[in-house]
Amino acid sequence: MTQDEHPFERSLFEKLRSSELFVTYQNAFRSATGLPLRLVDNDTGTWCLDDAAVNRSPFCEKLNLCSSACHACITVNRLLMEEAKVNGPTTCHCFAGLSASAVPILAGNRLIGFLKTGQVFHSVPDEEDFRAVAKTLQRQGLTERQAQEMRTAYLQTRSVEPERYQSMITLLATFGDQLGKHAEKLAIIDANNEPSSVARAKKYIEKNLSEPLPLALVAKQAGVSESHFCRLFKEATQLTLTDYINRRRIEWAKRELLKPEVRISEIAFQIGYQSLSQFNRSFARFTGNSPTNFRREELARAAS
Repeated sequence: MTQDEHPFERSLFEKLRSSELFVTYQNAFRSATGLPLRLVDNDTGTWCLDDAAVNRSPFCEKLNLCSSACHACITVNRLLMEEAKVNGPTTCHCFAGLSASAVPILAGNRLIGFLKTGQVFHSVPDEEDFRAVAKTLQRQGLTERQAQEMRTAYLQTRSVEPERYQSMITLLATFGDQLGKHAEKLAIIDANNEPSSVARAKKYIEKNLSEPLPLALVAKQAGVSESHFCRLFKEATQLTLTDYINRRRIEWAKRELLKPEVRISEIAFQIGYQSLSQFNRSFARFTGNSPTNFRREELARAAS
């Protein structure tokens, strides 16, 4: 993901990575689990281990420096993130037997990045395990001295029992959901860099979210022409007026869907949609899920 190609996602990613929410959790996760944790962008071709070295495997440290990363590791990294992008939290194993996991971070249906952890074995590594790995390393053209350094690092890499490791990934997936919700808020609200006309429009929208909100009416409340308003609003929010209104309505719908006694059709009309089918399409567009499935999953999670 380059800044020029995806400025909206890049901006959200940078804000998330520097947010107090992420930094606090990153430190807590590292301390509690002994595992590394990074937030990387949504480019599945990204490969770099020159930052966030806390708890990293000494074997991976030696093997995978940006300019000389093992081709097999680069391939596994790409496949891991591509699968996580489609299937959610995913774990895979590299040629050396280490586990790695990726959790996608979604703001609505936009992929912002991945939480990545792992670089551990599920059983204590031994000499026999390394002899099998050494054959692959030899094909990389390593010298005898480098191979010996790799052996030492390999045997120093920690192991975590599979069941305990999966519990750690479950915790990470829960945090990933929280981080995605935080990203959605950041996508909508940027109070430090918006014109007063946009602020007025947002305030009017919030007060009248259940009512029709045509461009002409909102621009009038903002105090500018329609064409000027469209440009200002898009620059400030990275969203069209229609997308912004729909995002706000879907956020409202999510809260209402946690009330099992309220019918979905009632929610649709309550938040400003003219038909149930229109609401269903909009909800799926911004969340990647149907209102019915969202309600079922959230209520089941709350009950567990």
